[in-house]
Amino acid sequence: MGNLFSLAYQCLSESRLDEKLRLSEQSAKKILSGTIDVSPIDEDINLIKVGRPDKPLLIDPRELPRRNMQNDEGRAAMIHSIAHIEFNAINLAWDLIYRFQEMPEDFYFDWTRVAAEETKHFQLLQSQLRTLGYEYGDFPAHNCLWDMAEQTAHDLLLRLAVVPRILEARGLDVTPGLISRFRQIKDKSTSTILELILEEEIGHVKTGTKWYRYQCEKLNFDPEKKFRQIAKEYMPSNNIKKINHEARLMAGFRQSELDYLVAH
Repeated sequence: MGNLFSLAYQCLSESRLDEKLRLSEQSAKKILSGTIDVSPIDEDINLIKVGRPDKPLLIDPRELPRRNMQNDEGRAAMIHSIAHIEFNAINLAWDLIYRFQEMPEDFYFDWTRVAAEETKHFQLLQSQLRTLGYEYGDFPAHNCLWDMAEQTAHDLLLRLAVVPRILEARGLDVTPGLISRFRQIKDKSTSTILELILEEEIGHVKTGTKWYRYQCEKLNFDPEKKFRQIAKEYMPSNNIKKINHEARLMAGFRQSELDYLVAH
């Protein structure tokens, strides 16, 4: 039958890229088929080994060069940066499942669906890179998303507030602009992929919102008040200038939360 948490750890710890994608895809299918054991396993979560390939080279985000999307290299670099976010999102979903083993079964099925979609997103972007003659790992990248995952590893509520509702929600704000830029350079295939990613990322942020509010209720916190406290500490220093109100409302944000984010 297999154990859900063992499968999640296999996906999380695998460092070979092709094998990681294969494992992620197959494990998600097995878990979502319902024929899976969801009993917690006795493992030391402090020994979690996160698998990633040797490349890309991870550098300070301030050192990443600006690219001109009018040429193939610049376009590939932009696609690579989005693919890198999706790669981290695969690890984030499996880490969330493996690390927090005392949640309702629906929690794990929800995040398994997210893992499956993040895997698909990465594969679509990887295919685009290859059409331009590049591979994932050919450009440097930063590790900010995973750094934040490590900072929130000790607290499920914090993880759900920061990763889906602060960091990934920023993707809802910036992706429409990326779609427009790829349309301007007549790259219809990449813009179509980004449209799909935007649609499905709304669902991912909504899943984060759903379980964030569940955890707030469980811990007797006011979800909006708590989110303001967390956002004040963890919001990136480059303040939000433009909010995708429609997408964020679809993802479960309340208008009062959006008003707070814009004001601060």
